[in-house]
Amino acid sequence: MRHFTDTQSLVIIGIVALVTAALRFLPFILFRSEEKTPKIIKYLGKVLPFASTGLLVVYCFKSVSPLGYPYALPELIAGAVVVVLHLIRKNTLLSIAGGTAVYMLLVNLVFV
Repeated sequence: MRHFTDTQSLVIIGIVALVTAALRFLPFILFRSEEKTPKIIKYLGKVLPFASTGLLVVYCFKSVSPLGYPYALPELIAGAVVVVLHLIRKNTLLSIAGGTAVYMLLVNLVFV
């Protein structure tokens, strides 16, 4: 495993911060308020959140095996908690945190 020096680590962190900031500011630079937002950008704004959610669901369940103990129960229960919390509270952060907490409790205390 490669270890970076303190200077290398700071340079990497600086580059990551600059790229992240540039990507956050780019839409405001490209699409000024006096210009009309292109239709493709509006379309992507509507469909990408659902596509991202679908991708995350597939990723979370990709290595789950319903054929062996615990038969995917922790994942299914935690997924149901996420859905129920989101339907009730409409708070994404609460839904994710609640589902994660339930999953961790299940795999560490119930399905040991």
